Amino acid sequence: MAITAAMVKDLRETTGAGMMDAKKALTETGGDMEAAVDWLRTKGLAKAAKKSGRIAAEGLVGVAVKDGRGVAVEVNSETDFVAKNEAFQDMVRSIAQVALGAADVDALRDAPLNGKPVSEVLTDAIAKIGENMTLRRMVAVEGDTVVSYVHNAAAPGMGKIGVLVALKGAGAEELGRQIAMHIAATSPASLSEADLDPALVEREKNVLSEQARESGKPEAVIEKMIQGRMAKYFEEVTLLGQKFVINPDVTVAQAAKDAGVEVTGFARVAVGEGIEKKEEDFAAEVAKTLQGA
Repeated sequence: MAITAAMVKDLRETTGAGMMDAKKALTETGGDMEAAVDWLRTKGLAKAAKKSGRIAAEGLVGVAVKDGRGVAVEVNSETDFVAKNEAFQDMVRSIAQVALGAADVDALRDAPLNGKPVSEVLTDAIAKIGENMTLRRMVAVEGDTVVSYVHNAAAPGMGKIGVLVALKGAGAEELGRQIAMHIAATSPASLSEADLDPALVEREKNVLSEQARESGKPEAVIEKMIQGRMAKYFEEVTLLGQKFVINPDVTVAQAAKDAGVEVTGFARVAVGEGIEKKEEDFAAEVAKTLQGA
């Protein structure tokens, strides 16, 4: 029996399963809608799909480094309880290792892990653990030397914040770890002024310009005020311009120069950043769990 788009659409609406899962279910059952629903339920896919609308803003960032390439992946869960689950941690660790050979997060979702695409491994975990989970992001950094650091580690190689730093020069490992810790603490917007988003720079300049003009001083003085404030801004938001947390008497750029090292790139990934979280108190969360919601 030919599987039509309308049949796939109906099954998706009935079960909430993904398009490819719905199509596969219909193919496996010869187009029998009820049998396809049961097939999805047997595989745990219908159950997983019902949870897909829940906000997953907890979880872990897993990092891995090999042969001058570092990756950080963010895998989210609904609660921090799951992030402490050994099975979840094993999955995050495995996904990070697979990411070393993936070009981006879409390729990672399709990459094989234990004989299945990573996306299916995640779906199976949703059905087994009972919470929505998402593979949200993957970032990669390459360089002569790549150093990783995990802040608030839940297990080796994973935690709430993952940092990667790429460097050139002898002895880069030790300084690289210190710079990675610095990045975790300060969350710089870019490596240098040249790497900053032009729109971000323009917006900041407009705000500082308006503030300076409110002083009522002559235009020539205002221009100098703007230049000084923008210079201060660049020091605060660029990694190389920031005061080094290990030694605030020097900038990160100076610390690297003194060590004969060049910082060529970095990435910082924090769990849940940018996700709107639904505020619930702990008692409500437990009650909700007991009700089987």
